[in-house]
Amino acid sequence: MISLRPPEPPPPPSSAPLILIAEDEPQIARILAGYLQRDGYHTAHAANGRAALEQHLMLKPDLILLDVQMPLQDGWSVLTQVRRRGETPVIMLTARDQDADKLAALRVGADDYIVKPFNPAEVVARVAAVLRRSQGRQYDGAAGVLRCGPLEIDQEHYTVSVRSGGGAPTALNLTLTEFRLLVHLARTPRRVCSRLELLEACMPESQSLERTVDSHISKLRKKLEEAGVPNMPVSLRGVGYRLEGEG
Repeated sequence: MISLRPPEPPPPPSSAPLILIAEDEPQIARILAGYLQRDGYHTAHAANGRAALEQHLMLKPDLILLDVQMPLQDGWSVLTQVRRRGETPVIMLTARDQDADKLAALRVGADDYIVKPFNPAEVVARVAAVLRRSQGRQYDGAAGVLRCGPLEIDQEHYTVSVRSGGGAPTALNLTLTEFRLLVHLARTPRRVCSRLELLEACMPESQSLERTVDSHISKLRKKLEEAGVPNMPVSLRGVGYRLEGEG
């Protein structure tokens, strides 16, 4: 008799990354584990914050998917303690979708922030992206402070300040998307970035169209002008944006 069940995927290699899923909803944890394993990751599960911290010490996972609302210890407390221990990448899972909440998570030390309900395939893609960034950080120093003209961009703490003359620096109040756009442009300030590149790099969770980038860039430019930094970013009609001009 022929079985119509699809074959089970082969087990991931021993060198595959280990993802710790800290989630108190069993069904969500099972779905995430299934998608991650299908893409070649090892997984472990912690049903509460205390167990997540214990498994973090014992298993040394390559990344943690961390729910905010968990029993015994919530995700904020877990994230704080994980950051005291080291630089394990952490993606927060939460039902709160306000920009202020996202920035708070990133400032505490999260590497990314995913709002429920989510597409599990997108979670897997975001896991891969954070792992790539974290591995690159170890070698190329991508994390830290970017300086571009009068701008000082602290990627670790998600802050931007403008230095002009000998006075005290002026802090910019940017949204998360504006901050991501500024960082992406500042890494190669003379290179022109297309709208599609900026959309994919800075708004990976969004279903927005490319013209949405124009709106965010316009708001970013206005805030920079108000802080005494005119003509940044520079627009190249029909092509995209770069942070600095050719002068």
